[in-house]
Amino acid sequence: MSSADAVAVVLWAGVSAYAVFGGADFGAGLWRLLVADSHPDAERIRGRIDRSIGPVWEANHVWLIFALVVLWTGFPIAFTALMENLYLPLALAALGIVLRGSAFAFAGAFEGSLRGRLGILFGISSVLTPFFMGTVVGAVANGSVVAGETPGPFEAWLAPLPLLVGALFVLSGAYLAAVFLVDDARRAEEVDLIAYFRRLALLAAGVAGVVAVAGLAVLSSDAPFVYDGLTSEGLPLLVGSLLAGGAALAAIWRGASRLTRPLAVVAVIAVIWGWGVAQHPYLLPETTSVDAAAADPATLSALLVFAAVAAVVVGPSMLLLFRLAQRRVLE
Repeated sequence: MSSADAVAVVLWAGVSAYAVFGGADFGAGLWRLLVADSHPDAERIRGRIDRSIGPVWEANHVWLIFALVVLWTGFPIAFTALMENLYLPLALAALGIVLRGSAFAFAGAFEGSLRGRLGILFGISSVLTPFFMGTVVGAVANGSVVAGETPGPFEAWLAPLPLLVGALFVLSGAYLAAVFLVDDARRAEEVDLIAYFRRLALLAAGVAGVVAVAGLAVLSSDAPFVYDGLTSEGLPLLVGSLLAGGAALAAIWRGASRLTRPLAVVAVIAVIWGWGVAQHPYLLPETTSVDAAAADPATLSALLVFAAVAAVVVGPSMLLLFRLAQRRVLE
């Protein structure tokens, strides 16, 4: 494995962490938005969601910052191409993060209608942000991002595959959030909310499955290189995702268990790594390889050292934070 490939692995690890933890965070915002005021347990449901994401919602963006630093330092050519081709969806995703954070932070300081409007803003931003992030991934996959080219603001990402991947990002986050909330409700011994979030998890999994099948059909026509890789070298990971996802759904259907959360996480991560294997050796499929996009060897070596130090320093801190949150110490 070359140093460029090693840095690409580090980048994919950061992306995977953000997809899981950030995705679940966004998904919780979606479910909060969809709780009808007329629901008899609306306030309890929203309260459970707020208590579940409150201790960790800001920490999850560590993974996004980490991935961006690795990308622009380790692969400056690819980073420049992304910024030039996809500045609009990236800017909209960043705006969503800002609006979402502001709404969540300030909602607790207000009462009445203003608090309700901030909650709506939080929910809408929780949908738009992962959607636009997904369009970026879809645009990369179908070869719309080419180094040195600067298309119009909509040309690279306003297409069937990017839009479908954007929808899949929203749905996968909603699925993870529901699974996590099932576990949180179980720890809090809120039996009726366990059943409520179980239904949401099954609903999100079903809709995500339909969109994923449609996405594979579009992928085969719009991004044949990635599709071929996903159905060959990446196939074991794809199968692993299906098995883990099926086992998670079975556990949820039977009443959930301690294995539900890790199985759901494995299902999502396996797809991400299957995608990475499918487009290897390219960072930008069929135009820019990992080696061609990489910085000089000295920079890559320094970046790998930085990643190792970050793993030693930040990793245990994040684990402690999540552990305390699971024990409800931070609620």
